[in-house]
Amino acid sequence: MPADQTQNSEIDQFDAKILELVSEDGRISITDLAARVGLSKTPCQIRLKRLIQEGYIEGFKAVLNPSKLGLDHVAFAEVKLSNTREEALKSFNDAVKKIKEVEECHMIAGRFDYLLKIRTRDIRRYRHVLGEKISSLPYVASTSTSVVMEPVKETWDSIR
Repeated sequence: MPADQTQNSEIDQFDAKILELVSEDGRISITDLAARVGLSKTPCQIRLKRLIQEGYIEGFKAVLNPSKLGLDHVAFAEVKLSNTREEALKSFNDAVKKIKEVEECHMIAGRFDYLLKIRTRDIRRYRHVLGEKISSLPYVASTSTSVVMEPVKETWDSIR
């Protein structure tokens, strides 16, 4: 996030720069971070800790290379539910979170209710996940799949 694009009045230019830098490199040392932000180490460390405590930074994690792990097959599944009352949505949401092959799940407005990003090792494994896991989720009425031919930009690309 560029420093001049912050919309929260509680975040100043130093905080915005810290957020920008740690989103690009979560392993940056506090010494390097402080130097690039223009603060000494202690105030920079205090600000970073506050940004974490206040929820601006939700965590740090290793980004794995899916190709190295044999997980090159990506498909997007459109899911239409038979019921969209709150109880049905909650039931679906809770169940879909348990499927490890589902990388992302978004409730959307449109001709279907959810869009799922599913990563597997091949089309056969995807077919199994769709047939045995996704189709049996609560209130699923129908699904439609689009298979990725070539990823052009993925979220983890921006942090390399």
